[in-house]
Amino acid sequence: MSLELNQLPERVNGKRKVKYLRWWMLALFLLGVTVNYITRNSLGILAPELKTSLSMTTEQYSWIVGAFQLAYTLFQPLCGWLIDVIGLKMGVLICAGLWALMCMLHAGAANWIQLAVLRFFMGGAEAVATPATAKTLGEWFPKKERPIAAGWAGVGFSIGAMLAPPIIVVAHSYLGWQGAFIFSGGLAMIWVLLWWLLFQTPEKHPNLSKNELRLIKQDHEPDVAKQPFFKTLLTIGRNKRFYGIAIPAFMAEPAWAVLSFWVPLYLATERGMDLKHIAMFAWLPFFAADLGSIASGYLARLYGHLFGSSRINSVIASSVTGAFMMLSLALVTITPNPYLAIALISVGGFGHQMISCMLSALVVESFEKNNMATVNGMRGSAAWIASFLFSILIGLTADKIGYNPLFIAMACFDLIGALFMVAFIAERSGSRVTK
Repeated sequence: MSLELNQLPERVNGKRKVKYLRWWMLALFLLGVTVNYITRNSLGILAPELKTSLSMTTEQYSWIVGAFQLAYTLFQPLCGWLIDVIGLKMGVLICAGLWALMCMLHAGAANWIQLAVLRFFMGGAEAVATPATAKTLGEWFPKKERPIAAGWAGVGFSIGAMLAPPIIVVAHSYLGWQGAFIFSGGLAMIWVLLWWLLFQTPEKHPNLSKNELRLIKQDHEPDVAKQPFFKTLLTIGRNKRFYGIAIPAFMAEPAWAVLSFWVPLYLATERGMDLKHIAMFAWLPFFAADLGSIASGYLARLYGHLFGSSRINSVIASSVTGAFMMLSLALVTITPNPYLAIALISVGGFGHQMISCMLSALVVESFEKNNMATVNGMRGSAAWIASFLFSILIGLTADKIGYNPLFIAMACFDLIGALFMVAFIAERSGSRVTK
């Protein structure tokens, strides 16, 4: 901010101040991301029945998944720029309302083409989640807390995916597949109302104390002039640090696409599980991903204390640790036990979410606050290009060659990405991490 702290406006009189409000605002955002993933993953959970009800082939299903991923890829930078220009509250409010509506309209789909069109528009609206994460961290947390906050921010992405199987299966058992889509979209609409009522920027929030506002603004980050969309993209694209984030994101995202969209189908077709067994076990990789999200920020701080590394190098070290954990996916190919396979996939989920959260932390560490949402949107687009291409590849090859070559590829991708992270972002002269 360009204003001095003592020039910031007074809080609205008569409003009770809430301790640690920045963490409550993060929790509100995480609730929205959780609902986002419940609506998103409803398709994967219902895939076996949808293939029968709508007479879809595996290839046609892959195009439905691909339609969502294509829109998510294209719209992330635009959603990020929108948030940077009109503000976090209104940007998220508009996009979340649209994704909730699109999810409920899934119930009216009569064939795979209609479902693909609806998924495209839903994916475009849900693309707000990734850039909004960086914007929330940048607006509500001082720099020293952002790696840990980024770790907690990742929980919303994985806990929603974890809760999706039991919630969608229960909704399906009572309401059918059409009702399950309407139910999950209704949950999203409820959260939209909560966001509208409860969220505000730190400068305007009536329940934020002066002391906490002073803590949030302690880094005195200047406001950067807002630029037109394409000029912003060009400016960011000239910064080599962006590629130290975007390339690792590109290499990491296929694993998350498999967890979100293909693991239920993999468990059904390759491991012989029915829908009830999938509901019992498909949440475990996402629970492990929750733990990886939380652990990543604390591990970064631990590396800083143990080795005296800078905050950026500590974040990179945490991400590289996650990349090595992804090697567990290669072992899935040689185990005949389906429960051990789920355990190994879960280790991969833990490692992936460590990488993903620390990439968000690198965005807020490396770029100006007024561009964070746009940068994270561009990072998300790089990730989802890979996600889209990999899902199409699975659809075209899984029935012919199986899933084993794909698991081996995912095991290696993140180590390649880690090399670019170290080459383009790591600081060569470390300073001890700020406490």
